Amino acid sequence: MRGAFYPQALDLGHSFPHHLFADRLPVSSPPPTAAALTQDDLKRIAAHRAVDLVESGMVLGLGTGSTAAHALDRLGDLLRRGVLRDIVGIPTSLKTAAHAAAVGIPLSDLDAHPVVDLSIDGADEVDPALNLVKGRGGSLLREKMIEGASRRFVVIVDESKLVPCLGGSGLAVPVEVVPFCWKYTLGQLERLFDNDPGFNAKLRTFSDKEGVEMPFVTDNSNYIIDLYFERGISGDLDAVSDSMLRFPGVVEHGMFLGMATSVIVAGKNGVTFMEK
Repeated sequence: MRGAFYPQALDLGHSFPHHLFADRLPVSSPPPTAAALTQDDLKRIAAHRAVDLVESGMVLGLGTGSTAAHALDRLGDLLRRGVLRDIVGIPTSLKTAAHAAAVGIPLSDLDAHPVVDLSIDGADEVDPALNLVKGRGGSLLREKMIEGASRRFVVIVDESKLVPCLGGSGLAVPVEVVPFCWKYTLGQLERLFDNDPGFNAKLRTFSDKEGVEMPFVTDNSNYIIDLYFERGISGDLDAVSDSMLRFPGVVEHGMFLGMATSVIVAGKNGVTFMEK
């Protein structure tokens, strides 16, 4: 694993000197001991370490998901206390926009701010080369647009998200597709991975109030096809990416290749700071 390991009893690691961020340290009861830490505690620790990188006046890409939500809460707190000023946030989903507005983060978009200083977001998987799987929450297209426009993209995860190869967790690698003839697009994806043992692809659905299965619809009014790999994605990832994007019905996929500049990993024994 790349990067350095920073154990510390109080908050399970700190990638940055205390004196530089003394005004950002929370005034509260001591955090739980390592033995009592939950996965959510680890997510919060990683998120707070990432927010330490934020400076007043920055344009920020605001991620989506449970880990990124902790970063939003922390940013809102620092803005209310006057520690940070003149921040502009660009949300990666409608849900994030609502959360950010509720905690007092001013919002804009890429049309007004085509260059983003720093994006902070979680990931579903991180491989040893810092390639990512993202989008199990359904926001992969907007995430990739905003994080691709960023000077720096910092990923915040707990240690359960580290995998030997993308798709290696056995969980979904999402692909956003247009609703028109989605079954045809699913068939194209199935043929692409014909030689991968244990491969499966299916439309993402949810149950409505009456219990009827309905297609999951993204913020962009598209569908998602979830890809499942028994042993992870084999072969050259760039070639796999290009092949998927050649299908006319595919809008975007959830492999974020070569985009992360840093990954902050919170584990039960400390925080690891990994850089490309």
